[in-house]
Amino acid sequence: MARSLRIAQVAPPLERVPPRAYGGTERVVHELVSELDRRDHHVTTYASADSTVPGRLVATIREPLRPAGYGGDTSGFFLNVVSRVLDDAREFDLIHSHLEWFSGILARVSPVPVVATFHGRLDFPWAATTLAEPRLHRVAISHNQARVHPDLPWTVVHNGLTLDKAPFERRRGDDFCFVGRVAPEKGIVEAIEIARRTGRRIRIAAKIGTAPDERAYHDDVFLPALERAGSLVEFLGEIEASERDRLFAESYATLMPGAWPEPFGLVTIESLACGTPVLARRIGALPEIVRDGVDGFFGDDIAQLVYQAPQLATLDRFEIRRSALERFSASRMTDDYEALYRRVLGLEGDETRTAERVEVSPDRGTAAGATRGVRVADLRLPDADSRIVRPAVRPSTPERIGSRLAPAGDDTVTRN
Repeated sequence: MARSLRIAQVAPPLERVPPRAYGGTERVVHELVSELDRRDHHVTTYASADSTVPGRLVATIREPLRPAGYGGDTSGFFLNVVSRVLDDAREFDLIHSHLEWFSGILARVSPVPVVATFHGRLDFPWAATTLAEPRLHRVAISHNQARVHPDLPWTVVHNGLTLDKAPFERRRGDDFCFVGRVAPEKGIVEAIEIARRTGRRIRIAAKIGTAPDERAYHDDVFLPALERAGSLVEFLGEIEASERDRLFAESYATLMPGAWPEPFGLVTIESLACGTPVLARRIGALPEIVRDGVDGFFGDDIAQLVYQAPQLATLDRFEIRRSALERFSASRMTDDYEALYRRVLGLEGDETRTAERVEVSPDRGTAAGATRGVRVADLRLPDADSRIVRPAVRPSTPERIGSRLAPAGDDTVTRN
């Protein structure tokens, strides 16, 4: 039997784990922590003090930044988390970071291996240098995301959620739905236009950001579009998970017409798990999730999406749900990560599941080709004696910004 591992899961200080409403990364972290704990691994989660996770919780901030309304530079808070994890690093066999670009700093200094999942875009001009850290074991959440840096060794693990309890309505409703953020890249105004041209109502569940540019888009673009649409649109704001699932299940289809190159798309798999097809632009990782003509349809612009809309009624909602539950479960995702952890630690003979080795290549970026098992490109593992041990002096912490956003003290370490 495979031995238990001591694993640190490191969440961003942006939302609680799990999030109360919006927060894709934190939802994935919660699913992974819960499943690893169920499999008898010793998991310590670094997250906000209000998080609820099995195993051990180490609080890195009293209240997460987004719910507190913080819209400034978050880098100091992320560095605080890195510093806190390094204090305890030798307690673990492996650290799994979800801190995006701060994961490279953590890997460079940590005395134990660091696996880092990147949940956002990788197409920044400075990204290649940051990602090249040799001690970093990189995970992308789709082949499309990894393809931006094809010269680096990647492991691709599609996200997974607990989807088997998602509601299912065999009889579809007539309204479209849109779930996400009020942001130009998400295509929320385009979704309203698709509804208008097809003569269908649309219900929108979307978070309003706190950053100045997000507020400006909400006030200057979204609200006027909402007013022009009148009774065609029902704006629900940010809603709880159970309400969101019911919204998916009752809808004719989920609209995703944005130009944002989705690194994955949790909204997509949640909709499919409810048997609700997706109408989307062919962009980012969506072709790895949505089987064109089976789970929904793609279009390159509003006109094509409007043209495809009537065909959504012909799709088999039961088959859409069945496939989503099989391909994107939390259990499958955890299988993939377990295989990676054991590979990184040199415990391949100890694992009960075998990882699938593939190269990241253009012809694998389709839903039809997606298979179970972790997709592992050749990983360059550092020699044990080449690891850099963290310095004896703890890095300085940023100035506390209000008591609610202050780093949590050691007395906030709890066990559930």
